[in-house]
Amino acid sequence: MRNPINRTALSGVIALSLGLALSGCGGVVGGNRSLESVHQAVVERTNYTLDVNAGPGGLSLPEQRRLAGWFEAMDLRYGDRISLDDPLASGATRAAVEAVASRFGMLVGGDAPVTPGYVNAGTVRVVVTRSSASVPGCPDWSRKTDISLNNATSTNYGCASNSNLAAMVADPEHLIKGAAGSGQTVVMSSTKAIDSYREAKPTGEGGLKQESTKDGK
Repeated sequence: MRNPINRTALSGVIALSLGLALSGCGGVVGGNRSLESVHQAVVERTNYTLDVNAGPGGLSLPEQRRLAGWFEAMDLRYGDRISLDDPLASGATRAAVEAVASRFGMLVGGDAPVTPGYVNAGTVRVVVTRSSASVPGCPDWSRKTDISLNNATSTNYGCASNSNLAAMVADPEHLIKGAAGSGQTVVMSSTKAIDSYREAKPTGEGGLKQESTKDGK
């Protein structure tokens, strides 16, 4: 004798199958319905280190030259950050490193990031932190807009703008947090010459200089 078909269980299986099928199409039918791009710039930091020998008077001349050569090889640029990991926190050593960094137009920052290894006493670790920005997953032509039935944007939406921004930004850290203002706008700086011209006293304010013409001189 055959077992009777459980119609209730069969209906549940069919409903579950349809639900899974529709959920699988959700990525195609739904998509990104906002004007915010799915692909955003990602900022990555890389730490480069150099250990130099330091004494009571700071860095010796050979060590300063070695540090300067490393900075030159690193091709220091705007956006790089220099920091020191000095177990003794020597002011003379910091002053020596700042003097070398100033030749490249750079400043030495505060606390150094955590780097692998241990810094022994008498050794100072100079850390150069360099950031880079990119937009992972771009270009993305995995789905076209004409497939979307829910007024969604293309999967490649925003890739061009965000990739160009990541490539052109001078300091990638500004994509995370913008540069702090100095309180002086560009307009205020550009009007200094105009203000100086307006505030200057006229050349004829003191009257004309009198010259004697006696004896034709």
